[in-house]
Amino acid sequence: MSTAGRRWIRRLERCGPLLPLGATAFLVLKGLHPGLPGFSCPLRALTGIPCPTCYLTRATAASLVGRLDDAVALHAFGPVVAAGLVLWSLAALRTGRLVPRLLRGWHLAAMGMLLLLYWAGRMGLTYGIGLQAFPLS
Repeated sequence: MSTAGRRWIRRLERCGPLLPLGATAFLVLKGLHPGLPGFSCPLRALTGIPCPTCYLTRATAASLVGRLDDAVALHAFGPVVAAGLVLWSLAALRTGRLVPRLLRGWHLAAMGMLLLLYWAGRMGLTYGIGLQAFPLS
C-alpha cells in the first residue's frame, strides 16, 4: 500500500467513533422522519430486481426507533443490523477505534452468506412461488 493510502487509513481510524455515531444518528432521524433523503438501490433501478440489502436501511431505521413490526416486514436483518450498529457505536466510543478488535473477517463472511441465503429465499418466494416477500414500493 502506498504512503498516501496508509495516511488516509490512519486519518480514518482517528475519527474512531464519528462514523458509527453519525450513521446511527442519521438512521434514527430517518426512522423518525422517513421522508428524509436516502440512497436508492442501483441494481433495482437498473434491473427491477431487488438486491440482498434492499429495504435494509429502512428496516434498520425503523428498528432504531422501536418499530420492530415494520422493520421485520421490510427486512428481517433490520433489527440485527440496528443492534450491531448500536454495539459498534458504543465500542467505538469506549475504545476510540473505528474497527473493533474482536471483529474478524469470518464474521463478515458469515453475515454475508446469511444475507445472501435470506435474499435467495425472498427472491424464490416473490418470483418463483409468487408470494409477496418484498414490500410494494
